[in-house]
Amino acid sequence: METQQELDYKRIAEAISYLKDNYKTQPKLEEVAEHVHLSPFHFQRMFQSWAGVTPKQFLQYLTVEHAKGILKETGASLFDTALRPDCRVRAGCMICS
Repeated sequence: METQQELDYKRIAEAISYLKDNYKTQPKLEEVAEHVHLSPFHFQRMFQSWAGVTPKQFLQYLTVEHAKGILKETGASLFDTALRPDCRVRAGCMICS
């Protein structure tokens, strides 16, 4: 039988994996919380407690790292990178909102 701490750890690990796999679609807090079978409120608090950042901050980090990778690989300008369909660093995205 797993302890509550082990269950919580697995849920947060699953949430991190889900965010890494789906950051390009900028999943909402409710979507990730549903994926790990928690209420959005409880998920937000639990994620921040375990990861040290909010789910939104973690998603922002993943998105910015993706944009940095594009900039490094292509040598494109920041403007051109932001306009790419596979980059969410533009108006209306989680980072800009």
